[in-house]
Amino acid sequence: MTPPPLDHPDPTADPTAGPTADPTAGPTEQRVDFAGVDIAYDDRVLEPRAWTVAQSTWVAELGADAPPGPILELCSGAGHMGIVAARESGRALLQVDANPVACDFARRNAATAGVVSDVRCVEMTRATIAPGSFPLVLADPPWVRRADVGRFPEDPVEAIDGGDDGTELAAQCLTVAADALRRGGHLVLQVGDERQLAALERHPRLVAGDLRLEGTRRFERGLLAHYVRG
Repeated sequence: MTPPPLDHPDPTADPTAGPTADPTAGPTEQRVDFAGVDIAYDDRVLEPRAWTVAQSTWVAELGADAPPGPILELCSGAGHMGIVAARESGRALLQVDANPVACDFARRNAATAGVVSDVRCVEMTRATIAPGSFPLVLADPPWVRRADVGRFPEDPVEAIDGGDDGTELAAQCLTVAADALRRGGHLVLQVGDERQLAALERHPRLVAGDLRLEGTRRFERGLLAHYVRG
């Protein structure tokens, strides 16, 4: 049987089938309203979760009584949490993330929101951050245990993999925040659960008293911990 000409439909094709996806097409950009801010992202970065606005709000609340100065956001991703915290508190923002795609989105999203942000694309332990220069730090490190990342196929592995117990990058955040914060400054850190929080209590900067845990807030998908610089 002679095949039909290429400019004619295949008579054996299912007429109800949708178009075939182009395997060479790049990621599709998406947008979400995050606390009134238009946030762009794609599947190469972690999708903004609505509940995490609680972290932005808590940082902004703490900022009401904090000295002047910018907010430092660690593991910023698309930048949504830091942007909302900065906008609500009227502060400038320094954002750090190791993913170049996330950094590009963070820059664009800050500009869209009218927030002044310096985005640095580097491993946070290698970022040049002036010691004692921030009254507020916000950190959202990956906290899924490495053995569990396969349960979340929709999320980029590097955006959720927190190491064997889920605290590898959270511990790095504590180290960086302890150096970056002014005395009396505030860190709001996101972790997965109370077990991870208990593991972090053995961190050298907490044992030394450089940081102390002030309180926590539990949510459906994670736990927020508030630390103060000693």
